[in-house]
Amino acid sequence: MAPESTDSFLVERSIDVAASPATLHGLIEDFRRWPGWSPWEVLDPTMTRTYGGADRGVGATYTWSGNRKAGSGSMVITESVPGQKVVLDLTFLKPFKAENVTTFLLEPSGDGTTVRWRMTGKKTWFFKVFGFIFSMDKMVGKDFEKGLAKLKALAEAG
Repeated sequence: MAPESTDSFLVERSIDVAASPATLHGLIEDFRRWPGWSPWEVLDPTMTRTYGGADRGVGATYTWSGNRKAGSGSMVITESVPGQKVVLDLTFLKPFKAENVTTFLLEPSGDGTTVRWRMTGKKTWFFKVFGFIFSMDKMVGKDFEKGLAKLKALAEAG
């Protein structure tokens, strides 16, 4: 977890998982697997999802549109290194507009893998104005922790 600057932010969480980097990579680089672990998938049971581009890995796309809590936006995988890393561009349209980069790093650790989930981006005018109330780390960090716990359970269940 790093401190936020005036213009940008970094949110990062990690977890140790008793599963191989390859197993975790497969769960992350395939957007169709995200409903099994993403903390945001449960915010709106009627949310619409559209998958496009490649089935998985570089070029895979995912768009969603949901209620006020789920909002709407899109993701596209821009880099995928098997068993090591998945990078995606994340665009929020609602409830606010923002463009961020999300990175999943997979590091072998003993008999398992350490998964690092990181998001970086520029603070929008909204977050600059209300930054004394809203910290991206406080807003998103707990969601990352929930998502990593679900990813761990899913990967370890085999």
